[in-house]
Amino acid sequence: MINGNTQIIAHIGYPTHAFKSPMIYNPWFEKAGVNAVVVPMACKSPDYAAFLRAVFSLSNVSGALITMPHKVVTMGLIDVVSPTASVAGACNAVRLNERGQLQGDMFDGEGFVRGLLRKGVTLKGVKALVVGSGGVGCAIAASLAANGVAELGLFDINTASSQGLAARLISHYPTLKLGTASNDPTGFDVVVNATPMGMNEGDAMPMDALRIASSAFVGEVVMQRDMTAFLQAAKARGCAVQVGTDMLFEQIPAYLEFFGLPSTTPEELRLLASLS
Repeated sequence: MINGNTQIIAHIGYPTHAFKSPMIYNPWFEKAGVNAVVVPMACKSPDYAAFLRAVFSLSNVSGALITMPHKVVTMGLIDVVSPTASVAGACNAVRLNERGQLQGDMFDGEGFVRGLLRKGVTLKGVKALVVGSGGVGCAIAASLAANGVAELGLFDINTASSQGLAARLISHYPTLKLGTASNDPTGFDVVVNATPMGMNEGDAMPMDALRIASSAFVGEVVMQRDMTAFLQAAKARGCAVQVGTDMLFEQIPAYLEFFGLPSTTPEELRLLASLS
């Protein structure tokens, strides 16, 4: 039963946003007997700055999940920013810390990396390529750097985007080797498609899949379908792969830990989720 002691996670998005998080979190909260609930809160951009502060005036708010178009503007509204959010240039989770400050972090990349690590992929000291320097690509690059990759290749058709990401990375990870000139996957141990390219058969590919080493691990961020045409091409090369939805379910335990709530496994979340 929801009461004044129920811990609320506010999911703040634009009114047209499809709020799927309650259908993932809330079934698990109910089964596990956790007195918490995710509540969708639709907010237009002009009202967002004041609304975010107002949400945290409530005594039973554990934190807020932030979705587009508010992720970027949140960076200027919080008091403490994690290195990962700083590199990504966006924030998708906010909590009130013990000093009464709004503290923000970014977990899209963390979800992606947790998926790789749980599949046995070694990241420390390896070479990784991230194609696409939009929001999710930046977040993944930031989390790969935080987990000790030795070299990062960054590519985006908008060269300024990949170069800006490289500059933010080097400010936090000065020993990281970086390149921004090519989407050639040759020689990389981990390859990430952080673009919508290569989703369907016949689509233009984000890179030449025939140049991916069979020993490489290949990840995707597209969530509309599991096995995209790009992942199928990577599997045909003999590569191990990670589908886009793994990133979603892997990041939820990280959110729960950040908000100070009991956590669980991606497998249990998948089992209980009512997304259909």
